[in-house]
Amino acid sequence: MELAEILAEYSSSVSYEDLGEEEIHEAKRRIIDSMGVAKASINSKPAEIIRKLNLEGNFPMLGGSKGSPDYASFYNTFLIRYLDFNDTYLSKEPLHPSDIIGGLLTLGMRGKDIILSIVVGYEVGTRLCDSASLRLKGFDHVNFTQVASAVALSKLLNLSKEQTVNAISMTVVPHVALRQSRVGKLSMWKAGATAEAIRNSVFAVLLAKEGFTGPEKPFSGEKGFRLITDLDYSQFEKMGTRKILQTSIKKYPVEYHAQALVEAILNLKYEGEIKKIIVETYEAGKSILADEEKWRPETKETADHSIPFITATTLLLGKMWLENYSLIGDVKVNELMKKVEVVENPDYTKVYPKELPVKVVVITDKERFESEVRSPRGYYNNRMSDQEVEEKALRLGLSKEVINKLWNFENENEVDKIVGSI
Repeated sequence: MELAEILAEYSSSVSYEDLGEEEIHEAKRRIIDSMGVAKASINSKPAEIIRKLNLEGNFPMLGGSKGSPDYASFYNTFLIRYLDFNDTYLSKEPLHPSDIIGGLLTLGMRGKDIILSIVVGYEVGTRLCDSASLRLKGFDHVNFTQVASAVALSKLLNLSKEQTVNAISMTVVPHVALRQSRVGKLSMWKAGATAEAIRNSVFAVLLAKEGFTGPEKPFSGEKGFRLITDLDYSQFEKMGTRKILQTSIKKYPVEYHAQALVEAILNLKYEGEIKKIIVETYEAGKSILADEEKWRPETKETADHSIPFITATTLLLGKMWLENYSLIGDVKVNELMKKVEVVENPDYTKVYPKELPVKVVVITDKERFESEVRSPRGYYNNRMSDQEVEEKALRLGLSKEVINKLWNFENENEVDKIVGSI
């Protein structure tokens, strides 16, 4: 059976009444987390560039403006994604599942509908990641993001099965994204790639809603997605509503493979002058965060994907927060980065992604000091508490008033007012 049909059948079969309290509560945690990160991104340079386009419309944009549905969804998603501080799912392919929330906040009005659509989108996106790797073949994970978004948006707008299949097709077939967005020196497009994926899915869903049709068999067709990678269809046999509980929130504003690294450094007590720093990690951590360009990052986008930079600034400041990125190009940071060596530990690679183990070894003129973390705070098996999620959002600038509304999100019927108020 064509995968688009399987996903459309699943989407049409799920109702809000099927959701358990855990899934509803987790969806609200992700909305709070995502809007907190978005709030802290509003004054960034790329966000200012996007606002200059000023494409008029009546759809809500985070912070108070309005725009066309595709423009507003691009902007809202970009804010959620820019700081690389929203949630993550790690499997054969990594994903930031909350990327889909930007589009849902653009088109949705009722909190219950958005919560249900989030759960549906998470279920689809994570299972796609379980089914195949894209990055190893040179393609970007946003190819899976946009499919999840198309299904979630179709659920939100109550599309028929046929319309949902067309929405998925018009999202996938014309918009295959390359992994080049996340290789070497990273640009503003690191977050833009996700925003574009959501923009594409929003436009496709709106077209499908009006009766526009897309190519048949977008996955299984002769020239379909199967030419990119073979998907394990068994991952879609027993779809439900609980995959959102297997995704992870970030405690620190760094790529997820560096979450344990930061925690290990903050746990480390060392004395003396640092002579060498050894970071042991798993294959994905080393290949994504320690390629050549990561030893002298020039952009924030590169720095938050750089083990050397994250290691050096966390050691120098004794913390990891947004202000660490003001040290890009700092002489002391650059000198300390030269002392960092990153190695793959085969034993760590074997247990990934059930655990995300990292060991930091600091060798000084006095002694050798070590610190290991197996699963960082925020990972699905070491979850952040509600209080920690709320404290993160408050620290990022989200008001207590908005957070209280989001904890009561299932009862909100004018979501656009909340979106505009942050």
